Amino acid sequence: MQERKTYHSICRMCGSGCGVDVEVENNRIVKVSGNEENDINRGRICIKGSSAATWLNLPERLRKPLKKTANGFVEIPLEQAMDEIAAKMKELQDTYGKQAVAGWKGEGTGFNQNEQLMRRFNRAIGSPNYFSNNTQCNNSRYEAFYLNYGCWPQADFRHTKLAIFWGTNSPAAHSFWTQDLNEGRDRGARSIVIDTKYNEQAHIADLFVIVRPGSDAVLAYGIIHRMIERGVVNQEYVDTFTLGYDKLKVYAERFTGEYVEKITGVKPEVIETIVDMIQAAGRQVCSWPGTGVEHQANGVSNSRVCSLVDALVGAIDVSGGMLINENMKTNSLVLGDDVPVEGEPIGKSVYPVVDYFKKESHTLMLMDTILTGKYEGRDYPFKGLIMTAADPVMTEANTAKTIQALSSLELFVVKDLFLTKTAELADYVIPAACNYARDELYFNGMEQSVYLAEKVVEEPLQTEYEFLKGLADRLGAGQYFPWKNEREVIEYMIEPSGFTYEDLQKYPSGLRTVLVHYHKPEERLAKGEKPFPTPTGKIEICSTVLEQFGYPGIPTIDHLPDCILQKDEEYPYICMTGARKIPYFHGRYRNIPQILKAHPHAEAEMHEADAEDLGLKEGDMIRVTSRVGSIEIPVHIMKHDTIARSAVQITHGWENANANYLTDDSDRDPISGFPNLKTFGIRIEKL
Repeated sequence: MQERKTYHSICRMCGSGCGVDVEVENNRIVKVSGNEENDINRGRICIKGSSAATWLNLPERLRKPLKKTANGFVEIPLEQAMDEIAAKMKELQDTYGKQAVAGWKGEGTGFNQNEQLMRRFNRAIGSPNYFSNNTQCNNSRYEAFYLNYGCWPQADFRHTKLAIFWGTNSPAAHSFWTQDLNEGRDRGARSIVIDTKYNEQAHIADLFVIVRPGSDAVLAYGIIHRMIERGVVNQEYVDTFTLGYDKLKVYAERFTGEYVEKITGVKPEVIETIVDMIQAAGRQVCSWPGTGVEHQANGVSNSRVCSLVDALVGAIDVSGGMLINENMKTNSLVLGDDVPVEGEPIGKSVYPVVDYFKKESHTLMLMDTILTGKYEGRDYPFKGLIMTAADPVMTEANTAKTIQALSSLELFVVKDLFLTKTAELADYVIPAACNYARDELYFNGMEQSVYLAEKVVEEPLQTEYEFLKGLADRLGAGQYFPWKNEREVIEYMIEPSGFTYEDLQKYPSGLRTVLVHYHKPEERLAKGEKPFPTPTGKIEICSTVLEQFGYPGIPTIDHLPDCILQKDEEYPYICMTGARKIPYFHGRYRNIPQILKAHPHAEAEMHEADAEDLGLKEGDMIRVTSRVGSIEIPVHIMKHDTIARSAVQITHGWENANANYLTDDSDRDPISGFPNLKTFGIRIEKL
C-alpha cells in the first residue's frame, strides 16, 4: 500500500474557492478537509467541500466518451470522438458560416481560467459568440458595480461596522464571508439582512427585514430618501467623488415612508432603524446585493441603488467598507480583435451594456435563435454547441424551450463529470477530468492573493485545455493553443507579474501579491489622476455609459412587477426561485448520498397563513402552475412570519420538480436581459 499524502489545494465544489487539504492514496482522493493555513476559509469548509472525495469516486462518474446512436449511447475511443466532432464542426461552419458553432463554458470543472480558454477557443475558430451561465447569474451585478464604480469592489466584512445583505445568504453562497463577518462582530460590527425569507444569514443578523418579492430597490430608495432628509449623506465625499447626486436626490423624493410601506411592507420605523445603524457606522459600511436582487425585472437598477448606500456615506476603499482591490498583473488568454470573427454576437444589439462590459453572448436569446434560425429578424443559423460542465436543462429559464432548442442542434457536445440531464440530449459526451487532476490559478480579491491549485491525482481524462486544444488542432487553429499543458498556460499567464510557477508552488495556501491599502481614490485625485476607473473618473450615480446607450443614467424602478402592485386573480401567488441551499450548488451534488440524506427532495416554501388558506399541511403535494408550465412538489410551511405573505420559494436543480418549468425566459431586465426569477405569478392546487 502506498503512503497517504496530503496536498494543499483549492475547493471547486462552488465558486468560493476555499483552501483544502486533499489526502491521496494510490492515486485516489480519499479525504478533503479545510486547510487551516489558507487565509480565505481558515480551515473551515462546508458539506459540499468535504463530500468531494465521495462525489469524484462515484461509480457513475463518466470514464469513456459516449456517442448517441439510434439505440442510445455507445462508448467510442476518444480520438474517434474528437475527429468526428471536429469534422462536424468544420462541416457546419463551411455550410452556414463561422457563427453557426460556438462554445459554452459551465462551472462544473472550473471558473476564470476555463472561461478565458473557452473565449480563446471560440474566437480562434472564427465564432463571434461566447456563452456561459453568467447571462443568468452574476453579469447583472457585475454591470451594476462597473456602472457605479468602474470596478467590482470587495466587501471588507472583517473590519466593517455595518454589513447590509440584500437578497443573499452567504452561508449557502459564500461560506467564508460568514467567518469574515463573525470576525467583524468580535470587533463590534452589526449586520442587517433584507430578504423575502428568513435564512442562515439572518440567524446572526442584528436586524432582519422581510420585503415583498421584487421591492428591494423601493426599500433602498426609501433608505436613501431618509438619509438625505436626515443629513446622513457624506456631502463632502459626494461632491468630490460622485456624478449625478442631484438627479438621484430628486428621484428619491417620491419614496416616502408611506409609499415604501405600501409597496414593500416595511414600516417607516424600520427604515429609521436602518438609517440609525448606517449613521452610527460612519464610513465603515458595506452592502452586498445578491442574486435575489439581480433576478428581477429591474435587476441592474436594483443592484445599483442598493450599492449606492455605501457611496453616499463615503464607504468606498476604506477599511470596513468596499475595497477597490488590486492583484498581480497577468497575461489574458482571450484573443484580441486582430483575430477576425464572422457575424454579430447573439444579444449584442439588444443588450449593448452586456457587450460593453462582458463581451458575452446571451443564452436565452440563443434558444430562440436555434429554434427560429433568426436573430433580430435576420437569418442567423446556429447549429453546433460545445458545452463544458454546464446543465442548462436544470438551470436555464424556461426548461421546455431549452430542451427543444438543444435537441434541435445538428451537433451538441457536452463535456462533464456525470451524465446530466443536459448531457442526455447530446450527440457526444466527453468525460471531464476533475479540478484536482489539473493545474489552475485562483485569485482572491479581498486578500489580493493568488493560489496555485496544483494537480494532485492523475486521471486518464481530458482537461478543458486538452479538449479545446485538441479540437483547435483539428480545425486548423492550433497556433492559438501553443502550450503543452496547463502548467505552461499558467506560466504564460503570470509572466508579467515577475512571479514564477515555482514561487506559487512554495505558497500553496496563498501568495499575497499586493498588500492591501485603502484610500486609493484620494491618492489618485491628489496626483491629478482619475479617482475611479469610470469614463468620468467619478462614482457615476448617473451613468454616462447607460446614457450612451439610451437608458436613464440613474437607477430607475418605474416598472415594478404587476404582481406586487395588485393581486392577480388567476395567478394570485408570487413565485421565487434561485435561493441556494447549503448542501447544493445550483443543479449539482444531488447524487452524493450524504448530501441527499441531509436535504432529500424539492419543496415549495410558503407562509403558514397561506398554507392555512389553501388547507395545506406540512408535506402535502401541490401542483404549482405559472403562465409557462407546471410542476408537482411537496409543501414546506414556514412558521412565525419567516417568509413574505403570498410568496412561494422553490429552489431550482431538482429533476423531479424542476422550478424552471415555471420560469419565463421572455420576462427580462431591459439592461442585462436577466430573466425575472423572483416575481412571477403562480396558482396552487392541492393534490
